[in-house]
Amino acid sequence: MRKYAYLKEPIKCNMKDYIYKIMFYRTKDGILLFEYCSRDAVQCSYDGQYDFIEDLYEEWDDLIDEKGWIEIEDPLPDCQHDAFIPIRVKGRNIGNPEWGKLETLKNGEWVEYNPV
Repeated sequence: MRKYAYLKEPIKCNMKDYIYKIMFYRTKDGILLFEYCSRDAVQCSYDGQYDFIEDLYEEWDDLIDEKGWIEIEDPLPDCQHDAFIPIRVKGRNIGNPEWGKLETLKNGEWVEYNPV
């Protein structure tokens, strides 16, 4: 299960970056939290982990906007857990990952992905 939410106000997370939205992905091993430094970001800038969903809700619920948590589909096989669109490392699906090269699914075909 994945859910994301926009924050009521951006949260400064270091000397230059602000977090605008968050997403969590609940797996059998725990809960992954992804933090995004732009309202339009497709991939996260920072991540963390929680053992219990209640702890995540307790920490973040008061900080998210009135739309609340929005559920989205889990990532496709071999795709990045933090991405809002299908993105995977090229070759990962065949056991020969080309680290640093990404591809995305467009019109049913995997094509090169170059984040702006």
